[in-house]
Amino acid sequence: MEKREWIEVEVAYASLQKQYILPMQVEAKSTIKQAILQSGLCSLCEELDINDLTVGVFSQPRLLSSGLQPGDRIEIYRPLLIDPKEARMAKARLNTKRRDTKER
Repeated sequence: MEKREWIEVEVAYASLQKQYILPMQVEAKSTIKQAILQSGLCSLCEELDINDLTVGVFSQPRLLSSGLQPGDRIEIYRPLLIDPKEARMAKARLNTKRRDTKER
């Protein structure tokens, strides 16, 4: 009988209402997808679809099929509400309008 090896990892997700950081033990050969499923986070957060997640480990993008190392923090990312480039341009337009209004 083969002895199972376990490692400690964390699964992290920030919904709009709550932040989750779930420390857990997984088998050493587990993938990111397996760890997320084992965490039960998809049941807690209905907006999460395990087949359509963007994930990373310590801010480095990873595939769901990626393996894990002891101490890894799996991060589940929410989709962007607005493109960052578009947000910067909107902010610049707003600042220009404010400056023009002050000069009058």
